[in-house]
Amino acid sequence: MYRMFKRQLRSLKKRPASANMTTNSTPKSSNSSHQSHDSKRDQDGGGDMLDKNLYSRQIYALGESAMMHLRKSAVLISGLGGVGVEIAKNLVLGGVRHVTIHDTKETSWYDLSSQYYLDENDIGRNRAQSCLCRLSELNDSVQVSASTEQLSEEMISHFDLVILTDADIKQQDIVNVWTRNKGRYLLVADARGLFSYIALDAGKDFQIDDKNGEQCHEFLIDYIDKDTGDVTTLDNVPHNLEDGDYVSFAELKGMTELNNCPPLRVTVTKPDVFNVGNALKTFTNHIGGGRGKQVKVPVKVNYVDLQSGREDPSLVIWDYGKIEYGICLHYLWQALYTFEEKHKRTPLPRNENDFSLFFEELIDAEEVEYPEYLVRNFCFQAKGNLVTTCSVVGGIASQEAMKLITHHMTPLKQFMYIDHLDALPAPGTGYDAEYLTEEDCGPRDSRYDGQVAVFGWNYQEEIMRQKWFIVGAGAIGCELLKNFSMMGVACDPSRLGVIKITDMDQIEISNLNRQFLFRRHDVGKKKSDCAARAARCFNPDLNIIALSERVSSETEQIFDDYFFGELNGVANALDNIDARRYVDRRCVYYRLPLLESGTQGTKGNTQVIYPYLTESYGSSSDPPETEIPMCTLKNFPHQIHHTIQWARDRFEGLFTNPVEIANSFLSDQRGFHDRLKTVAIGQQVEMLTEVTKALIDDRPNNAEDCIKWARLLFEEYYHNTIAQLLFTFPADQITSQGVKFWSGAKRCPHVLNFDCSKPEHFQFAYSASLLHAEKYGIEPVIDKKEVMKVLHTITLPVFKPATGVKIAVTEAEAKDAAENVGDDADQVLDGLLIKLAKMPIASFKPLKQIDFEKDDDTNHHMEFVTAASNLRAENYDIEPADTMKTKQIAGRIIPALATTTATVAGLISVELYKMIDIDGKLPTVPISRFRNGFINLALPFFGMSEPVGAPEKAYNDVKFTLWDRLDVGGNMTLRGFIKWIEDKSRMKISMLSSGVSLIYAYFMPAAKIEARLNMSLREVVELVTKKPIPSHTRGLVFEATMDGEFDSVEIPYIRYALPLV
Repeated sequence: MYRMFKRQLRSLKKRPASANMTTNSTPKSSNSSHQSHDSKRDQDGGGDMLDKNLYSRQIYALGESAMMHLRKSAVLISGLGGVGVEIAKNLVLGGVRHVTIHDTKETSWYDLSSQYYLDENDIGRNRAQSCLCRLSELNDSVQVSASTEQLSEEMISHFDLVILTDADIKQQDIVNVWTRNKGRYLLVADARGLFSYIALDAGKDFQIDDKNGEQCHEFLIDYIDKDTGDVTTLDNVPHNLEDGDYVSFAELKGMTELNNCPPLRVTVTKPDVFNVGNALKTFTNHIGGGRGKQVKVPVKVNYVDLQSGREDPSLVIWDYGKIEYGICLHYLWQALYTFEEKHKRTPLPRNENDFSLFFEELIDAEEVEYPEYLVRNFCFQAKGNLVTTCSVVGGIASQEAMKLITHHMTPLKQFMYIDHLDALPAPGTGYDAEYLTEEDCGPRDSRYDGQVAVFGWNYQEEIMRQKWFIVGAGAIGCELLKNFSMMGVACDPSRLGVIKITDMDQIEISNLNRQFLFRRHDVGKKKSDCAARAARCFNPDLNIIALSERVSSETEQIFDDYFFGELNGVANALDNIDARRYVDRRCVYYRLPLLESGTQGTKGNTQVIYPYLTESYGSSSDPPETEIPMCTLKNFPHQIHHTIQWARDRFEGLFTNPVEIANSFLSDQRGFHDRLKTVAIGQQVEMLTEVTKALIDDRPNNAEDCIKWARLLFEEYYHNTIAQLLFTFPADQITSQGVKFWSGAKRCPHVLNFDCSKPEHFQFAYSASLLHAEKYGIEPVIDKKEVMKVLHTITLPVFKPATGVKIAVTEAEAKDAAENVGDDADQVLDGLLIKLAKMPIASFKPLKQIDFEKDDDTNHHMEFVTAASNLRAENYDIEPADTMKTKQIAGRIIPALATTTATVAGLISVELYKMIDIDGKLPTVPISRFRNGFINLALPFFGMSEPVGAPEKAYNDVKFTLWDRLDVGGNMTLRGFIKWIEDKSRMKISMLSSGVSLIYAYFMPAAKIEARLNMSLREVVELVTKKPIPSHTRGLVFEATMDGEFDSVEIPYIRYALPLV
């Protein structure tokens, strides 16, 4: 069935594109709509003000310049089937200024399998008009209009970009002539069953301002060799450049001609060395130091029209494991359009006569061999309509549309063909697609007709009985809910299936740009509740339960054995690694499939975790992020990242951590002192110092005290500390090695003198005073003029640097300083305890703990952090950052795009098709059937790979993986349990643990071992953990280490089923 075959087929006659298409004139309503686009754009002179809160995550991915291009643009989307609505949804969410949806087709039952903004009431109605209202609701800053007239050259002239879906080759070529005549861009996308494609024409000399969308790399320079042109980075730090990149230079000592010169093209020599050519030979010698920065230089690319491109196609590879499919699908799609034009219909599912007719239309292309399995399924799925396929191709096409509008990132060149053929039910399952018949896949006037055309009715009914748990209702969670509900997961009329979704978060404004199930009126509500309600609108038969608990070890009484025991699988939609790892461990324990996915800007990944076949999420991990050295943060910053992290630390050190400690002291002094005794004396001093500062030294009596405190804080941070640093290490200091102390990564700072007239100075004092007042529950001075008056009245003594102050220069010195508490630690501790004992504790009210919240513009958190960071940057002559950049770094915000999210959710939803078998069983299939995905829409790059298999281990020639375990139950003592393990493994046990608790070890005292051996397993676990086993716990997990012949031997973990009590 997988044999390759090739036939000498008659060539298709090439039909020249015509510039004349029979159309009616554009109606007044549509024409006026297009004119209103232009007039509105003229009025705005470049678009409305950018809502940075709404688009913040997208701005971090694309940049403000690209975002402003989107806010000025007008896009026409023709064809509102599953692909068209996905593109429209993503572009409306993305903030394209004007989106016109165009369609002349009426809604059919087949549309309802993928077009989530249509329902049964829309059957027979125009698709564009039917979904206009729902698309308009997505973003109130985007004008969405609908057109039902025939396309014309005059009509497309009103748009920057024309997108065609559901369009045959003849229509594509005609519109392509028009777009070229009018200097517009054209994007084409279509999907049938498990197949889809994208093609585009960006015209001649299309300029790409930024080919990859990555942040420009910056680095410190150690040495520049003017004779060779080699540039070496400081301390062998990688420069992260590529051949052909451009760099500029600044702050060089010697070779000053290179400072701020035009960017130079580089050739990479080593990870820490690059070459800039012969341009430096006439320059002065480089003495030392300096900074380099990558510069994005625009490039121009030529595209041919689609008709010419089809003759000699330039293909983007989708799956490197099936490279040969690309050219085959190129001609299969052309054959399909030819069939439909000739027969005025689409080939019927599993119809052999239609397959014969389709086969005759294949182009006789040289060196193209068509796999029979591919050709047959392509033909059989021509009427197929899957939301998963549309989500993938629609997400990618949306990003391509943004590239054409913004000139940001590299558009694909020029055709890309996508298939998910491995999602068909495989041999070894009860639904092997090989045996599907025309009747199995025939329509029944059902919303699932489009999916049934691919998989058959029996398979569809099994999907509807599935039980899945979605963890997270954010961006990916919303997309998964859309896909699952449209697929029919948990939509069985008898309610046998169910989707459970949980998310503890509430909806924020910044979510609306990509979490498309939410609207502005949902802000402040629970994500899971709103997402579940919206998903029911896609499919009213959906049986969904919304929860709002975090999935963690603290909630195992909710997410217990029964909860996981009834599931078919779990889909993660999480944004943090710890939560992912926890869910992963639960899925391994319950032997459930896990669909894992994540995004970061234009990058995305999907991972299939499948019982007994694959590794788990926790089997591998990314390298940990490099932390900023303590001494760099404290004394020697040289990047804006350093000053932002310092400012964020100051925020928590002023308004969060001390309050938590002080309130702990106020609420339970005895308990506080008991806990104090359990830590080292240095930490005791630190904790008590925080308490005394919060409750005594820094405590204000009124709002004016808060302003004075803020002014003193400025003096401490930006004048006195810097003055002391320069006193200890003068600007001209020479080290014992004979080099300047202030060189390399150490930037020599200078003090700042407070000046109310400087915005950053006042912003710091103003925001700090407000936060200080909030911390103590004091009504602050809001009027900035009044604050300024108070600031002008404050006089401070002249600071005198102290002698003998030790300042850590290296990380080792910083660590030693932190651990060295000094000889007078006991005396200091006693003084603090006496000071606190004299306080009238009863009269003290708890302080307000202020937790950093980046997305609230009214709370002054970002105002403080931005000012604090930029003032420190000014101390060290580092280029400052605006609030947006500061927010991203301080808030550790991950850039996000609706386009990437849709693509990733589509890919991982495709994998769910592969997990269906009769009666809810997991199919026994080869690992090669599954696909992990790694994508970068910016380049674009797509890597599909087989998952990594579960690593094997062995004991006594018994092989096992992480999915295996030993199960035992009944009333057992520890002695009996150990004997059972030793009998099972034929080895002696050396250690036994449960979680972090050591239950048994050969080195324990004999009396302790003997006492425990006679106890029941429940009793010994409760003894060791010092707490009762929770009532919801049905089993205990143990790990045993056995004595091998030469070394310790690992065996599978043991699950002990607790007897009922």
